[in-house]
Amino acid sequence: MKTDLTKILTISGQSGLFLYLSQARNGVIVESLADRKRSCFGMKSKVTTLEDISIYTEEGEVKLREVFLKMKEVLGEDDAPSSRSADKDLQEFFGKALPDYDKDRFHVSHMKKVVTWYNILKQYASLDFETREEDTVEEE
Repeated sequence: MKTDLTKILTISGQSGLFLYLSQARNGVIVESLADRKRSCFGMKSKVTTLEDISIYTEEGEVKLREVFLKMKEVLGEDDAPSSRSADKDLQEFFGKALPDYDKDRFHVSHMKKVVTWYNILKQYASLDFETREEDTVEEE
């Protein structure tokens, strides 16, 4: 089954990734990808879809979807490095997966989030992403 990154959420102050289920009167109802527990987060929570996240490069920005696909090319079926890996190891890995990443704006703390999200998606969802119709039109 393909993963729809518009429905996969990161919530500030919470670890892991969440699947959007429904809009609530006072927030959003989500389900944790890891343990399938449902929660409601209020309007004050900072909720971001993975589809809306981009990584800074020397040329501009690259959507997180593309970064995940480039990581998959480098890793094959292996997991991404742990977020507890040495900073140098993470920088070397992203040097292979995304060689033109902006070293001034894409920090090690961001790299740790990206590898964590990659491993969560690999384990609990899929790295085969749904493509939106407007993306397909742009490519044509």
